[in-house]
Amino acid sequence: MLPIERKNQILEILKKNKSVSVSILSEKYNVTEETIRRDLEKLEQEGFVQKIYGGAILNQTIKSDLPFKIREQIQKEEKLIIAKKICEIIQDGDSLTLDSSSTSFVIAKKLKQKKKLTIITNSVEILLELSDCKNITVFSTGGLLRESSLSLVGKAADNMLKQFNVDKTIISCKGMDKIKGVTDSNELEAEVKQSMINCAAKSILAIDSSKFNQISFAKIADISAFNIIASDKYEDTWLEYFKKNNILPI
Repeated sequence: MLPIERKNQILEILKKNKSVSVSILSEKYNVTEETIRRDLEKLEQEGFVQKIYGGAILNQTIKSDLPFKIREQIQKEEKLIIAKKICEIIQDGDSLTLDSSSTSFVIAKKLKQKKKLTIITNSVEILLELSDCKNITVFSTGGLLRESSLSLVGKAADNMLKQFNVDKTIISCKGMDKIKGVTDSNELEAEVKQSMINCAAKSILAIDSSKFNQISFAKIADISAFNIIASDKYEDTWLEYFKKNNILPI
């Protein structure tokens, strides 16, 4: 295994478990503990982890933003459940916006079975994924490329979205809180998602259950801005909240 592959897998483990042990990782990857310490040092330098005695913990600052290729590997089963639910409510002929989240990327793959869709996206990965789909018309927002998220952001992206009106917007987020609303780790990403909400007749939030009751750096919108919430599972308190606020959970 290449060092970069091992490092990415360690980040995935941290994202799920919040902490890792040097000795356990050494045994798992059949490398020395010193090698694992060097991996953790690099992750600490990049701002993803904080080293502690015997291991490391995930840096859970509200502005942390893991690279797309790592996020793509996290909560994979949950994202597939969400994508299937959303695919069931998308009609042939719909016009959509999809954000640059890893969840939207999984949704885009599912939507390839639909006919005559029009999709506007700021995701480089989604643009590439749908580039050979004759049944889907794809628009790029343009804009400034964010390398870590493989997304297009900034005024050019926002201005492009203002020119269109779509049936449905599908976005994800880093956290949802009943007081703070729906939030993301980057303000430029949040602004693009706001523009997507503003150009849609209906807004759908695709969010896995690990992000409930979480708060991140930049506010996207109040929860009431969304007509539909798509998740893998719900706590009863959230179902009651959605019912009270006329939001449909699927």
